[in-house]
Amino acid sequence: MTGTISSTTAGLDPRAWALRLVAAVLLVAALAGCRTSDIYNVQEASLSAPPSTEMMEVENAIKRAGGRLGWQIQRADPDQPGHLIGRLPIRSHVAVVDIMHNTQTFSITYKDSTNLKYDAAEGKIHSNYNGWVQNLRTEIVREASSIRPANGTDT
Repeated sequence: MTGTISSTTAGLDPRAWALRLVAAVLLVAALAGCRTSDIYNVQEASLSAPPSTEMMEVENAIKRAGGRLGWQIQRADPDQPGHLIGRLPIRSHVAVVDIMHNTQTFSITYKDSTNLKYDAAEGKIHSNYNGWVQNLRTEIVREASSIRPANGTDT
């Protein structure tokens, strides 16, 4: 066997070599599944609602939009319109956001989470969170654009 090195002559049992290879592949796969990203917040996005839109119409549109995506959305203070809290439970994960709105704009900001690898110092969170917030933003804009003027005079 001149000129070639086999795993047995290099001191490694073929089964040990295979186990190391499988362990390395599993480690890479596990690390790839644990992606984190900068937290995505929505700041004063336009609702594209008619000028005569009322706060309650916007609140209801946000609740409908979130509900379609599995978000549980409630008013933060029953006596104060314009501030909602959204909660999205998915398996063992939970995302919680503040949703501030008026009749023309809305914002979504991170409030809390469970099992989403949130790192306050780095401003990072599991990448799935950002997708959920982006989907919520898109759905809110879509739902608000379907608000019709109450008296039919706005265009």
